[in-house]
Amino acid sequence: MDKDILLEIKGLKKYFPIRTGFWKRTSGYVKAVDDVDLFIRQGETLGLVGESGCGKTTIGRCILKAINPTDGSIKYRNPDTQEMLELAQMKEKELWPLRRHLQMIFQDPYSSLDPRMPVLDIIGEPLLVNGLASGKKLADKVSELMDMVGMDSRYMRRYPHAFSGGQRQRIGIARALATSPNFIVCDEAVSALDVSVRSQILNLLLDLQDRFNLSYLFISHDLSVVRHVSHRVAVMYVGKLVESAQTEEIYAAPKHPYTEALLSAIPVPDPRVKMERIILPGEVANPARPPSGCYFHPRCMFKQDICVHEEPKLREVSPDHFVACHCADAITLKGVKSIEC
Repeated sequence: MDKDILLEIKGLKKYFPIRTGFWKRTSGYVKAVDDVDLFIRQGETLGLVGESGCGKTTIGRCILKAINPTDGSIKYRNPDTQEMLELAQMKEKELWPLRRHLQMIFQDPYSSLDPRMPVLDIIGEPLLVNGLASGKKLADKVSELMDMVGMDSRYMRRYPHAFSGGQRQRIGIARALATSPNFIVCDEAVSALDVSVRSQILNLLLDLQDRFNLSYLFISHDLSVVRHVSHRVAVMYVGKLVESAQTEEIYAAPKHPYTEALLSAIPVPDPRVKMERIILPGEVANPARPPSGCYFHPRCMFKQDICVHEEPKLREVSPDHFVACHCADAITLKGVKSIEC
């Protein structure tokens, strides 16, 4: 295994039971995440994209063990011993010492902060819980963290309602950094912010990554933002990973028809450029009753008989470029040349 790999996921599954009838018997399962393979290197940002409901956030929560996966392997390199540990099978007692290294920045900067707690307690709570600081040392550490994310430490005794959305997200970032993690899940971390504030938060995340050698799983719908911050991009469709590659390669030369359709939806900030949007027919597949073979085949213009009957496996078509498509070698797809974030 590559020594630079911090996190490796293999065969990850998360099924949610469908309960019906008076006795609430299980009549089926929603396959939110279905046999996903991913890896993230130390100091790298992996952008995870796809339509709403495709399983992006569920993957992030499974990694952090906020929810338990149904099956699969989640291996994480312990920063203290450099040993690869299996998180998926760990019990809470075993996992507790590692939790300080794995953190999350939430989508909504309003609901993710307790309105009854001042900023000092919000940022300081992880330090207290993990026994890293208390008393005067805790206040000094919170002050340092607030300065680090561009907040005035004089406001640490104010409550969340006194801050704007961008400031609240900075508080959330400071809280995530409190325990000195090396891996952070950014779950739509800028989608709830104004465009004018979004770039400031993104640049802050990039600066912090360079400073502390952080690894990010950056979950987003905004493909322009993903290109700006990510080293590699992974594309999901109905719980499955369909393509992953280096950022510039996947944007310039996608290998999966679904990736091409997503890229065609990116708005170009130039009225002289004619948009060639790909409108996919039909509806997104139902994760409780997915189609046979390739889940994308009912909407794909390139489908063959094999696509209907046989599920494609994720395979490497060029160095570090993986795709799950039977026709990837036979079709040529359009990418995008440049995007302004």
